[in-house]
Amino acid sequence: MSEPTTTERLERLLKQEREALLKGDFNRIESLVEEKQDLVKQLREHDARRETLLPLRAGLRRNQELFDQALAGIRNVAARLGDLSRARKSTQTYDSLGRKQSIQAPEKRKLERKA
Repeated sequence: MSEPTTTERLERLLKQEREALLKGDFNRIESLVEEKQDLVKQLREHDARRETLLPLRAGLRRNQELFDQALAGIRNVAARLGDLSRARKSTQTYDSLGRKQSIQAPEKRKLERKA
């Protein structure tokens, strides 16, 4: 059995990357990205033919869209956590005249133990 070509290895890697993206396995994605960069570099060095690369283009594009969606989700979570953190410190409300006012949450006092 012959060793897989660089194109075949990249195609297999793109499938693995897609699975990791769908599972949210960011540790796995990190290692796959490094490997993908190496394979793409090899393809450039060997000046791969356009018709060999066309099938890979769809996989690369699909995975890039998944990356973008994952990043958007992470940004949304970070923004929501920031909102929740601000809400714990103070709340914005309006008085009976429609003026905006801020209600500060009481400070949490920590008990310090000394030995």
